[in-house]
Amino acid sequence: MWAGLTMLCGCREEVAVFTPEEEQHGEIQKTEIAGFYLLNEGNMGSNKSTLDYYDYSTATYSRNIYAEANPSVPKELGDVGNDIQIYGGRLYAVINCSNKVEVMDAVTCKRIGQIDIPNCRYIRFDGQYGYVTSYAGPVEINPDYKQKGYVARFDTATLEVTDRCIVGYQPDELEIANGKIYVANSGGYMVPNYENTVSVIDLATFTETKRIPVAVNLHRVRKDSHGQLWVSSRGDYYDTPSRLYCIDLKTERVVDSVMTAVSNLDIIGDSLYLYSTEWSYLEMDDAVGYGIVNVNTHEIVNRCFITDGTEEKIKKPYGIKVNPLTKEIYVTDAKNYVTPGTLYCFSPEGVQKWSARTGDIPAHIVWLWK
Repeated sequence: MWAGLTMLCGCREEVAVFTPEEEQHGEIQKTEIAGFYLLNEGNMGSNKSTLDYYDYSTATYSRNIYAEANPSVPKELGDVGNDIQIYGGRLYAVINCSNKVEVMDAVTCKRIGQIDIPNCRYIRFDGQYGYVTSYAGPVEINPDYKQKGYVARFDTATLEVTDRCIVGYQPDELEIANGKIYVANSGGYMVPNYENTVSVIDLATFTETKRIPVAVNLHRVRKDSHGQLWVSSRGDYYDTPSRLYCIDLKTERVVDSVMTAVSNLDIIGDSLYLYSTEWSYLEMDDAVGYGIVNVNTHEIVNRCFITDGTEEKIKKPYGIKVNPLTKEIYVTDAKNYVTPGTLYCFSPEGVQKWSARTGDIPAHIVWLWK
């Protein structure tokens, strides 16, 4: 049972006592997915990144499970959880401003070790290696930023970084396909001098072979089952809007764009689910949207997959994940970014099934398969 930590003060010493932080939500499900982890980013500078877990076999949502599994680890997960993945029976949490990837057992969440990578962002795997994007330099908004980013390669057996490949400025998501790594360069620290390319790295030689021009301030990059790569641009927050772009993996060229803003996405079959919180300095407000794009036809087939009006309750959508077996849709709400958020579970038809309180800034979900 996952639990929360409290302290009892006796006459001689403090004793750690765990009290439950569990709630029942939804219905018990018996599928090949045991449950999912949700990484809460936490507020920058506060060391408040936490890890939650939802167990399908008991319909139990448990908060802050890393603290229970690892009570002796100082500062717990650390500062700003930016990505989470499972590979080879291990759970990897990318902790951005703590400059590390935290490595745990995928079932027990017991700490195994950490990989030291400065200003790390996103993680993917291939064979015996893991690959992590790094901004390399400090957190600093500067149009004349000099430090290029890189992709770090580490050995999953030893957790040692074995090589680095220099890419563009402030590289964000990466995807692996056809023996190559595709990296979305953002240049996000260099406003208004954003990057606009996807770096292509040959896995065999671990060298950058080319750059694909796409659009400014790139963020997400995901492959589909049709030999395509989908890349999101944040735009410049003024006159250049956020957009979704399609790259043909054979020609490695942009072949289409979809007129929709994208903050995050998840591809299940031919459906690309997305939400957007597009900030505009001209309007001084966020334009929020939820949609589905057919990756085969490149058409927007749904402009709001939430059908029961629940979108009116979501203040700041911050994460999205779709169960590949049940097609349930999960959307997180960061609210005001400084208080606990909310996780919403929707049916495939877009009707809310349940919601749960999370940690601060709930963002990244990964499935735990049996």
